[in-house]
Amino acid sequence: METLSENAAFGGVQGVYKHASDVCNCDMTFGLFLPQEAKDGPVPVLWYLSGLTCTHENAMTKAGAQVWAAEHGIALVFPDTSPRGAGVADDEAYDLGQGAGFYVNATQDPWAPHFRMWDYVAEELPRVIDAAFAIDPERQAITGHSMGGHGALTLAMGLPGRYRSVSAFAPIANPSASDWGRKQLTAYLGADEAAWAPHDATLMMRTGGFDGPILIDQGANDQFLDLLRPEALAGAIAAQRQEASFRMQKGYDHSYFFVSSFMEDHVAFHADALWR
Repeated sequence: METLSENAAFGGVQGVYKHASDVCNCDMTFGLFLPQEAKDGPVPVLWYLSGLTCTHENAMTKAGAQVWAAEHGIALVFPDTSPRGAGVADDEAYDLGQGAGFYVNATQDPWAPHFRMWDYVAEELPRVIDAAFAIDPERQAITGHSMGGHGALTLAMGLPGRYRSVSAFAPIANPSASDWGRKQLTAYLGADEAAWAPHDATLMMRTGGFDGPILIDQGANDQFLDLLRPEALAGAIAAQRQEASFRMQKGYDHSYFFVSSFMEDHVAFHADALWR
């Protein structure tokens, strides 16, 4: 693993690191914030999954999460959103290919050799981090924005017992019924919609839900509301009688101004579960 940068931040360290990924068959870069408590031993960790077009850097520099993570003594992990490089398949569209991994394991060409973001986030990157940093693997939580909110919710429900809590900012909530989803799930997983179900938070909520608390914030002025389909997930949460808070935030859009406005709430929400 190569250290690309390390900067003091809020008493801790914000680092950026690169490593060779066996899962994605390319080099991958991630951000990691460690609070000062990590000097004395393992700390809980909150995973932040970013959205379409983003890298590890967007949330790391725009979300304002480090100040609240430092306050609660929690580490933050900022993975990239896809494999990258000259030999990695891509598409001219912003919502497919590099920067748009959708947190699935692709089974279709030309994506299958590299696009295995589910395994990367769920298995490989945790092993890399656990081996090198003071992280407590028994105390994990996950959050994300947009495509990353989709990833956070599906990983949390798809890996029972892994995460103590899950939250999302404006998640792609029902991708199998949206143009932000049908296109990508067909490209990565094929036309059989049965293969899509484990990657649709609304469908997963209807069939099982999450064994823990959920917090979702959605901007009421989000320019992508029709693509996100929050009403489908809200209905599934109600039908499942899931422990959850789903908040429509008046006046807010899809931007990082929205994310940073409610980041304090989300970190505190996860801290309550992680330190319990």
